Amino acid sequence: MRKFGPGLLVTAAFIGPGTITTASSAGAHFGFALLWALLFSLLATIVLQEMAARLGLVTRQGLAEGLRSYFHSPVLGRAAVLLVVAAVGIGNAAYEAGNIAGAALALDLVSPLDSGHWALVIGAAAAVLLFSGHYKVLESALIVLVLLMSAVFLLTAWRVAPSVPAMLEGMFRPSLPPGSVMTVIALIGTTVVPYNLFLHANAVREKWPSDVPVERALRESRLDTGLSIGLGGLITLAILSTAAAAFFQTGLAFTGDSLAVQLEPLLGPWARYVFAAGLFAGGLTSAITAPLAAAFAVCGALGWRNDLRAPGFRLVWLLVLAIGTAFAALGSKPLAAILFAQVANGLLLPVVAVFLLVVMNHRELLGAQVNGPLANALGGLVVVIATGLGAVKLLGVAGLI
Repeated sequence: MRKFGPGLLVTAAFIGPGTITTASSAGAHFGFALLWALLFSLLATIVLQEMAARLGLVTRQGLAEGLRSYFHSPVLGRAAVLLVVAAVGIGNAAYEAGNIAGAALALDLVSPLDSGHWALVIGAAAAVLLFSGHYKVLESALIVLVLLMSAVFLLTAWRVAPSVPAMLEGMFRPSLPPGSVMTVIALIGTTVVPYNLFLHANAVREKWPSDVPVERALRESRLDTGLSIGLGGLITLAILSTAAAAFFQTGLAFTGDSLAVQLEPLLGPWARYVFAAGLFAGGLTSAITAPLAAAFAVCGALGWRNDLRAPGFRLVWLLVLAIGTAFAALGSKPLAAILFAQVANGLLLPVVAVFLLVVMNHRELLGAQVNGPLANALGGLVVVIATGLGAVKLLGVAGLI
């Protein structure tokens, strides 16, 4: 476990309701045809999270603070601040709605109370935990539950024994089946989460204090990022595989109420309750981390105190939490809310990625640790592909393609 660090927190943040429902939807509707999008997402996550961690370790600043120190022009600086606030603030509000809706859906599966009422209860619980400042112990327990849920998916995937040739074909022969663009964007959005870049840049400073040699911290951070994101990818692959085996071309309808069916080969009648426990754990964990990451990003961009008890910090996370809770409580389709959150993140990803690339090429800020040609090429490829997918979706909505 000493090999793991903030990267595991990033993995635990994206293995939540969004990943479970989006990967399940991808497997249920398209089988293994979209595995290439998962592979791209994992590579993109590793590339971008490594940059964010390197920024935090070298400069001892978060991504938002790095942006403020990069732009010397008041006009460009304010534009950057506004874009960060809009991208992360709005994106996290959408993401928060999916987190709370997912946790509420889990409780709705095993209780007589509807998901709208559960959304209000979960939003209130998250607010109490954030106000108290003692959420870390609970968060650790919830991460354990999510990892247990992940182990169940891995065991179930092993039990159903998906076709290896079909998986390899889907992974290395990209295709866009009819109606799959939104699912592809959602799959990218649930893995390459913009707010995780801000979270990672702040978390590495806690794991590796300033008295640790930078080269050693960077080496250990890269290993942590690779292992953690790789584990997250394996879990997502297992979720997609079990859904493909349970739903794809079987005639069984894929809905929020039938999600637990994919665990029945291993758990039988207990599948419903184990699935609900894992989905609730992932939802509540993400419902805590998403507003926190938004507060770190927005306060850093505006130059406010990044203190859990600072009024401005509390105001930001409270707004994100309130908006997410309201949409989750009013929405009649939790599954649609979760998928929408992932699409929103996929569309906002290029904005944050471009800013990260700009900062990572600032030699005055990073010295010898600026991006090299390979890092810039990989980061640029991520931006181009994410932008292209978003453009295809927007053109489709406008009826132009």
